[in-house]
Amino acid sequence: MDRVTRKPRHLGTTLAAVAATAVVTMVVSPTLGASAQAPQAAAKKAPQAKNVIFINGDGMGPAAREAARLYLAGLDGELTMDKLPVAGQLTTSPHDPKAVITDSAAAASAWATGEKTYNGAISVDVDGNKLATLGQQAKAAGKRTGLVTTAQVTDASPAAFFSNTADRGQQDEIARQYLDIAKPDVILGGGEDWWLPKGTAGAFPDKPAEDPSEASKGTKGNLVAKAKKKGYEYVSSAKQLGKAKAKDGKLLGLFANEEMFQQKPEGQGDVYKPVVDLATMTTKALDTLDGKGKSKNKNGFFLMVEEEGTDEFAHANNAEKTLESMRQLERAVAVARSYVATHPDTLLVVTADHETGGLSVEENDPADETGSGQSTEDGPFPVRNSDKSFTIDWTTGQHTSVAVPVTAEGPSSDRFNGKHANTYVHTVLSDILTRR
Repeated sequence: MDRVTRKPRHLGTTLAAVAATAVVTMVVSPTLGASAQAPQAAAKKAPQAKNVIFINGDGMGPAAREAARLYLAGLDGELTMDKLPVAGQLTTSPHDPKAVITDSAAAASAWATGEKTYNGAISVDVDGNKLATLGQQAKAAGKRTGLVTTAQVTDASPAAFFSNTADRGQQDEIARQYLDIAKPDVILGGGEDWWLPKGTAGAFPDKPAEDPSEASKGTKGNLVAKAKKKGYEYVSSAKQLGKAKAKDGKLLGLFANEEMFQQKPEGQGDVYKPVVDLATMTTKALDTLDGKGKSKNKNGFFLMVEEEGTDEFAHANNAEKTLESMRQLERAVAVARSYVATHPDTLLVVTADHETGGLSVEENDPADETGSGQSTEDGPFPVRNSDKSFTIDWTTGQHTSVAVPVTAEGPSSDRFNGKHANTYVHTVLSDILTRR
């Protein structure tokens, strides 16, 4: 169940409470009454959430978090994402006539709209009707909005918050909707190929050696040029991003043809060396959305941050690069948590859309191999600050239905206690993001 039903208070209890209040009132001296009640009246009111930072470790199930904890923090260590004071779980099943296990599109649509839908759908219902999204609603409420990802900026998870399509593959249409409809202020990640027409290479050449299948393929015209006309400052390198001023508060950064890595099995061309790392993009997004005193943001913001490598490398059963993706995600969470520490009106949520790979953490035992081919065991991997190590085993190259962890900090974070359907994310965030 997603909600707890409160039991009605008994009449006797209510009357007793009233009587107790009357007694307290009677014993307060008329001359001391104001000062005696002052501490209660002066109690600092807890801040309401004005900003939301929502972080998705795509494909990151509980075992991925545990493997990362051992690898990055040690036996007695703790990940930054696990230091957030509130913890719960989210179930992830879609409403798909042919599937039990969700994909990223249906899962992110559940977050963004509060309705479950079919796999491949971007914020449309099971009949294909467009649904209102949190990104668009936040913008309508006067908030600034942004997205950061190591995937294509038009990939399923960010797309669900800022667009509506019946098919997640229509990434050039999603980009068009960003510019014409949802208008997020900050867009940082990969996927330049979808912003430029076929035959028009941009900062990243068509058919690169690491993946000759990558090339510009948009059908909506030159959307980079269109973005510039609409006031976006466009950048495509770490140096340009560092210097970007985003004077109009609009920033578009595309740092790869497609994803910002090469998602392949170990030793088969797998590369995780983003042009700009996730933490740096997150820092720049927060600086831009906050305003940094130049055009101070009074209404707050919504920022969606995603590490895609946690999913893509798990699909390839590549434990080494999955752990590296977790490291980069951790650094981005640390950036967000530092922001929350100085902005107590910010809600920070860290979760995942689904689990990928059926990952498990095991002792090192060569006789305990449970998979073959792609799903063989990986390791051993060292446990930080110890002489111990562990093995990662895989059961699939696809998604699973394992409930995913959610941790949170800041105003309204306590609402994530317990186990909920993934649509519950919308229930909590919509109360903040649609408030004018």
